[in-house]
Amino acid sequence: MEEDKQPEGQSADETTELKNTVTIEDVGPCKKKISVEVPAEKIKQITDEQYSDLGRQAVVPGFRKGRAPRRLLEKRFGKETSEQIKLKLLADASDAAIKDNKLEILGEPDIDYEKVELLEEEPMKFSFEVEVRPQFELPSLEGIFIERPKLQVTDEQVDEEIERLCRYSGIWTPRKEDEAIEAEDQVIADVVLKVEDVEEEEKHDNIEIYVRPTSFVGPVPVKELDELLIGSKAGDTKQTTVEIPKTFFRQQYRDKKIQVEITVKDIKYLIPVQIDENFLSNYGIDSEDELREQILTNLQAGLERQIHLGMVEQVYKYMLDKTDFELPTDVAAAYSMTLLRRQYANLLRRGLPREQIEEQMEQLRAGSEQRAKEQLKTFFVMDKVAEKLEIEVSDEELNGQIAALAVQQGHRPERVRQEMERNGSLEQFRHQIRDEKCVEKLLESAKVTQVEPKKTAEKQKKQAKTEEKAAKTTKKSAPKKKEKKTVSDKKQVKKQKKTAKKKTDK
Repeated sequence: MEEDKQPEGQSADETTELKNTVTIEDVGPCKKKISVEVPAEKIKQITDEQYSDLGRQAVVPGFRKGRAPRRLLEKRFGKETSEQIKLKLLADASDAAIKDNKLEILGEPDIDYEKVELLEEEPMKFSFEVEVRPQFELPSLEGIFIERPKLQVTDEQVDEEIERLCRYSGIWTPRKEDEAIEAEDQVIADVVLKVEDVEEEEKHDNIEIYVRPTSFVGPVPVKELDELLIGSKAGDTKQTTVEIPKTFFRQQYRDKKIQVEITVKDIKYLIPVQIDENFLSNYGIDSEDELREQILTNLQAGLERQIHLGMVEQVYKYMLDKTDFELPTDVAAAYSMTLLRRQYANLLRRGLPREQIEEQMEQLRAGSEQRAKEQLKTFFVMDKVAEKLEIEVSDEELNGQIAALAVQQGHRPERVRQEMERNGSLEQFRHQIRDEKCVEKLLESAKVTQVEPKKTAEKQKKQAKTEEKAAKTTKKSAPKKKEKKTVSDKKQVKKQKKTAKKKTDK
């Protein structure tokens, strides 16, 4: 390689640049190994430059400033200077390798600089791995076929919402000593976790467990928890083993088997409140008919949002189905936590109470592995869509959305923003706003067809599974009968007649 002579005091940037030798190889999905060799001549140039700068600044006893010989500088500052040179070479060489090869990396290169040797008159060699953005082509963004179902709120849905409100305001009541656990009960238990490859057991005393198909037992999710616990009584101990996915948001449990031991201490069931003056006054309503009308209005508004959300989901499904690429596996694991932050921000935007947010987050955490993969793919796709449509989110837009969110929560906008910055969800919030703008743009040119609502096979399967579980517990306990008596059949009939008469009079 030809080498130009560098005048004394002139920087390496002002001479003919000596090129590094760079080789790149694929080592996994969206992962590349970059090997770099920095020529000895380049190392000598930077070393000379470093000592030239040091010589002008260093103060050495017995010599005027800038007059100390290099051999003395090397003896006095050699080790420190060598480390600085090595770090500079590593940083410059790795950045150049990424930039020159136009690699869109995810995260920062992780280089173990202590293992890299800087030897005199020899090239410096090192390698590192990086995750890169997947490469793919977008499908057509014009004229996406979208179905808009014709839906309307039914009396049954209003009844279900009233029942939900009664349960939401209900009281958790202890079961009798000889009564067994039923679905949806609350269990107070002592839990022992035996984590794979960890000697010491984890003990969690007096924790609350909700008997559902998938629910958290302390810090870990347990599938089919209802099947494990239903029928058990206070004093019983149940054991199961769970396999935690690689993308689980708690790093210490990722990709490990955990033996879960649950010792039941107390069992509680929920008694819904009765619809009385006290209940109605909490919602600022004078009568049950007024409550039904308000619920009907709210459900209709919610139904419109649901229909729109369904159309949005169709856009996302179209984009994901029409793109095919492998995901960077290491990034997928880290993204599971990012996903949860994004979902948390989404629930906040919907204005849900903190209690409901925590309940939904529990379910989201349990399925974070699959969602992380889907959401990570969505992120890459929508990132490219936003680039193609030239859609961005300005600071003014972001602050406006934060202000609207603050009004819903009853907080100051600056406080909400500070909280987002603190928990790491601010950038996710910006991406979410950007994605919504992209989807709305795609819906403007979509071909929308009105369709009659139909029960999908998935819904039928879910309903069948629910009915099968209900059949297994046909024998009702005394507390369950008590719950039934809160709203009698006679009262329901009277209520329906009154509603029907009011509609007829109108």
